[in-house]
Amino acid sequence: MTYYTTIMVITWMALAVLTVLVHENNRMSTGRRKLCYAEFALIGASALAEWLGVVLGTIPGLPGLPILLAKWADYTLTPLAGGAIAWQLRMHNKWEEALNALLTFNIAFQTIAFAMGQMIVLDAHNQYVYGSLHVVYVAVYLAVFAVIAILFVQYGQSFSKQNRGSLYLTLGIVIAGIAMQEIMGGEVRVAYLSLALCAAFLYIRNGEFFQLAQDQSMEVQRAMLMIDDLTGIGSRRAYSEALAELEASVMPSDLAVFCVDVNGLKETNDVMGHAAGDELIRAAADCIQSVFDSAGNCYRTGGDEFVVIAHMDREQTNETLGLLEQKASTWKGKAGQELHLACGYALCADWPDTSPEGLVTHADHAMYNAKEAYYQQKGRDRRRRR
Repeated sequence: MTYYTTIMVITWMALAVLTVLVHENNRMSTGRRKLCYAEFALIGASALAEWLGVVLGTIPGLPGLPILLAKWADYTLTPLAGGAIAWQLRMHNKWEEALNALLTFNIAFQTIAFAMGQMIVLDAHNQYVYGSLHVVYVAVYLAVFAVIAILFVQYGQSFSKQNRGSLYLTLGIVIAGIAMQEIMGGEVRVAYLSLALCAAFLYIRNGEFFQLAQDQSMEVQRAMLMIDDLTGIGSRRAYSEALAELEASVMPSDLAVFCVDVNGLKETNDVMGHAAGDELIRAAADCIQSVFDSAGNCYRTGGDEFVVIAHMDREQTNETLGLLEQKASTWKGKAGQELHLACGYALCADWPDTSPEGLVTHADHAMYNAKEAYYQQKGRDRRRRR
């Protein structure tokens, strides 16, 4: 009995530690915490009921009712403890419904069988023996844990294969603990210790996958921030990070920076509407992306402003600008709008002592000169109509 009691004390202490861990975990939702508290409480209470049922039977002259009540609580709470572990998986499917139905049936069955005296019977020495209906409890007990095993397998299938092993091993610990207790008997009563270990491993696993989900969510959010919503090319944030990387390294000699702007966007917005203006911006991005795709990275840095950071020499630069102008000139919008781009560039070869940001400034000045020339050619005031 001393060994058995020690096992139970360690089980209760482990459950207490788990309760504190859940209480201190600010990342868990209130609903998840309540499920954990209920799980730990049911495991602890069922362990206590079993322990009392065994210990009370060793006390000479003790009335039989406390022993019978302890065994009724044991047989009622033990399946509930297993169910609480399955509830942590939050499957919400037909198998969880079946589990809940089995647990409800067991509570009603145990209560009726207790009242009829057909589950546990005490002999002349206050030692309990199985009643005529005990086989029903065994069947329910096995059915409950079979359904729990199915829920574990289904839960594991929601993860990649390399993440399922620990889950199935956790289930194996519970099965091993119950099997050793039932087969070996005596003081080898480790079923509740295995349930407590299962609860601990599930808590660790849930914490691990919560962090994994958070990391994945942050990666998705970061990826979304790096992509411009309207055009699908690099965003302002992606451009800033790319520029910072260049600033922190030795500037390559073949670095070329291009600044591109859409001519006539304001006029298009005023006359045809912002939908037509957005179509112009997307068309500009598509042209820029298709021309520079193999040589550099394209970014939308403002409303109709684009920057390309590429690696090419002067000859390649001139060829690329010619191709960009050709692609833009052949585009026609749904409302009949045309695409005209102003482009300026700066080569590291021309400005060897300039920083990457300085190259962007030079390219930007060249782009505004090109824009000014476009409006002068068209006879328009670009300060009024961009």
